[in-house]
Amino acid sequence: GEENLILLDGRHEFPFSFQLPQEPLVTSFTGKYGSIQYYVKAILERPAAPDQSVQTELQVISHIDVSSPALLTPVLRSQEKMVGCWFFTSGPVSLSAKIERKGYCNGEAIPIYAEIENCSSRLIVPKAAIFQTQTYLASGKTKTFRQMVANVRGNHIASGSTDTWNGKTLKIPPVSPSILDCCIIRVEYSLAVYIHIPGAKKLMIEMPLVIGTIPCIGFSSRNSSITSQFSMDMSWLALTMPEHPEAPPNYADVVSEEEFSRHVPAYPPPLDCEEQLCCPVFAYIQEFRFQPPPLYSEIDPHPADVEEIQPVSFML
Repeated sequence: GEENLILLDGRHEFPFSFQLPQEPLVTSFTGKYGSIQYYVKAILERPAAPDQSVQTELQVISHIDVSSPALLTPVLRSQEKMVGCWFFTSGPVSLSAKIERKGYCNGEAIPIYAEIENCSSRLIVPKAAIFQTQTYLASGKTKTFRQMVANVRGNHIASGSTDTWNGKTLKIPPVSPSILDCCIIRVEYSLAVYIHIPGAKKLMIEMPLVIGTIPCIGFSSRNSSITSQFSMDMSWLALTMPEHPEAPPNYADVVSEEEFSRHVPAYPPPLDCEEQLCCPVFAYIQEFRFQPPPLYSEIDPHPADVEEIQPVSFML
C-alpha cells in the first residue's frame, strides 16, 4: 500500500504474495557467460534515513513434458568413413545408431542401439556422450559454449570385426532442463555416438535430445504392468511347492509292485471331455497328488509276528 506506518519498537512481520505472470517464464539458469535469475526484493523506505533492502533468489522452472508426441519419436542416424590418406586407404568404418525417443528427464538411462563395422586395418573404440550447448545472443553477437556432461565407452573392435549395442545405457546426470524459448540464452543437448580411430578423425553421429521436467509415464506404466502380469501368471507355482519339507518314509511301509497292481486298475477311467474343457487348466496340477509319506520312526510299528495288511489309497 501507499500509506505510511508508524511502528513501535519490536519485531513486525508483513506477509506478501505475488502472482506470477500467465505467460511462460524461462527456467532459471546459470551458465558460462550469462544467467537467468529471479529475485524477490523488499525495500523499507524511511524518512530522513537511507532505504533498507533485502532480496532472495527465486527458482523458476518452465515444465517440459517428454510425453508429447514430438518427443516420443525415435531418432536414427548412420554414417560411414574411409580410413586412410589418398591412395593408401585401409577400408571403411560404418556406424549406425538409434534411440527410442527424443525426450528424457534427469536420472533416466538412455538405451542406445548401435551397429559398428570395422573394415579398416586399425583397432577402433566406440563411445557415446551427452553434450550440453549454451548459446548466448546479445547486441547482434553470438557466443557458444559446449561441454560434455556424461559419457560411456564400449569394447575395442578389431580389424574385420563388428559390434552391436543392444540397449547400452547412458544415465543422465543432474543438469538444467532444456531452454528453447528464450531470445537471449538457449540450452540444448545432444547424444553423440562416435568412434575413436587412431591416426584419423573420429567418426561421429549426433542426435538431438530434450531434457524435460515431466517424465514419460507411458513407458514406466507399461513396464510395471508387464512385471505385475508376469508375477501373477507365475504365482501358481508357489501352490505346488510344500511349505515345510517332509520326513522320509518308513521302509516297512513301502508297497510292493504286486500289492500295488491288486488295488489299482490297469487303466484309469476316461475323463469327460466337456467337463475337462470347462475347468481351469492349472486345477489338474493340484488334484493329481500322491499321499505324503509317513513320518520316519526307528521303532518298528509292525512286528514280525503280526501279519502285514496295509490298504493302499490314492487321492484323485
